Order: sequence, then structure tokens, then C-alpha cells
Amino acid sequence: MELVHQPTYTREDRTLLALTHLSQLLDYFTGIGGTIGPLVLWLANKDRVIDMDEHGKAIINFRISSFIYALLSIPAIFIFGLGIITLLGVVALGIILPIVNAVKASNGEKPNYYISIPFLT
Repeated sequence: MELVHQPTYTREDRTLLALTHLSQLLDYFTGIGGTIGPLVLWLANKDRVIDMDEHGKAIINFRISSFIYALLSIPAIFIFGLGIITLLGVVALGIILPIVNAVKASNGEKPNYYISIPFLT
């Protein structure tokens, strides 16, 4: 007899989904908490909360993409001087998009981080 593990979604918790998005803002207070916070919340609750897996993957994809964009903008500062604008844009979107997606999560909508590269699908 073979047992297959199937995730059991036990509850819908829109507040936790919104807090997972907002926990990205910890970066501006702790430095690295904006990546660890959502990662821990996603891994701990992806089988317990409806849509947590989708939201968690969207957040992690956004965090990785933002890091890559920031890394690419640093050499562009020295080469073209326009990397400062790109870096400021990444920081601004790093503040705005988590708030927008937290509101979407509390309304039961799907997350949309439109600049993220889909690493996790």
C-alpha cells in the first residue's frame, strides 16, 4: 500500500497572507528580515492556509528579482550614471508593491509583482 502525501488546506487566512506581504518591509528596519520573514511564514503555512503557496512563491520571486536588479544597477552607476535611477526605482517598488499586494491578499485577489522573474512556479 502506497501513501501519497496530499496537502490539506485547513483554513482561509487573508490576514496572514497580508502580513506575509507586509513582512517584506522588515528590510528597511532590520536589513535582512524582509527576506527571512516571508520565507519562514510561507514554509510554515504553505500546506495549512489556502493560497499561501501561491503568495509565498510570488514574494520569493520578487525578492530574488529585486536583489538581481539592485546588483545590476550598481555597476551601471559607475558606467552610465543612470544606475542610481534604477536603484531608486527598485527601492520604491520594494516599498509600494508589498503594500499593494497586501491589500490584494486581504481582498482575496491574486498577487501581482509585475517586475519579478518567475524562478519558483
